[in-house]
Amino acid sequence: MNLDRVIAVRNNKTVYRDGDRCIKVFQEGFSKADVLNEALNLARIEETGLPIPKVLEVTMIDGKWAIVYEYIRGETLAQLMEKNPDKKDEYLEMFVDLQLTIHSQTCPLLNKLKDKMNRKISQADLDATTRYDLHTRLEGMPKHNKVCHGDFNPSNVVISEDGKPYILDWSHVTQGNASADAARTYLLFWLNGDIDGAKKYLDLFCKKSDTAKQYVQKWMPIVAASQSVKGNEKEREFLLSWVNVVEYE
Repeated sequence: MNLDRVIAVRNNKTVYRDGDRCIKVFQEGFSKADVLNEALNLARIEETGLPIPKVLEVTMIDGKWAIVYEYIRGETLAQLMEKNPDKKDEYLEMFVDLQLTIHSQTCPLLNKLKDKMNRKISQADLDATTRYDLHTRLEGMPKHNKVCHGDFNPSNVVISEDGKPYILDWSHVTQGNASADAARTYLLFWLNGDIDGAKKYLDLFCKKSDTAKQYVQKWMPIVAASQSVKGNEKEREFLLSWVNVVEYE
C-alpha cells in the first residue's frame, strides 16, 4: 500500500489515498473493538443501499489498524459552498435532502443513540445536578429507530465527478431520533463559524421534514452535553455553553 498521499488528518487517525482506494490508519494503541465496530457499521449501512464508499478490507499496517474503502473522486459540499457562494442555498437543499434520505432508513443492529448519549452525558464535565437533569430530559424524549449519521456536515458529503453524492465518515452512526441528528448538524455549523448556515439549515430541515423547530431545539442541550466529552478545549467550552440555552417547562 502506498501511504504517500495524505488526504485528511483527524483525531487518532490519518486518511491516505492510494489510487482508487482510501486507507484510514488509526494511531497505535487505538481500540481494536472500535475499529472493527466502525467497519461493521459501514458494512451495515452499505446494506441499506445508502450512497457510501464500500469497505474493501480491514488490515494492519506497521502495527496499526486500518480500514480500506473506495476512494470517491470529487469535491465535498463544503468545498463547493466555498467555491460557489451564490449556489450555497442550492447545496443546502441537496444536503438536507440527503440527510432525510439517511433518516428514512432503519438498521436494527446499530447501537442506540439514546444509550450512547446517556453514556457520554455521564462522562461530561458537568455537575451531578445538571447531569441528572440531562439524563431525565433525554429519557423523556421520544424513542425512534431511524439511521442517524452522527457527524453530518458538508465536509462529509462528496459530489463525485458524475454529480452523484456520497456520504462519508460513518464512525458515529447510531439508530435513534432524527431530530437529535439534526441538532448535532446545527451545532456543527456553529462550531464551524457558519451561524447563517446553521439558521438556514435548521429552517430547511424543519420545513422539509415537517418538524417543529422547538422540538429540534429541545435536543440541543442534550446533544451539546453528549458531544462535549471529545474535541478540543474551545469546542468543549462552546458546547457546554449550550447546555442551558433552551429553557424547559
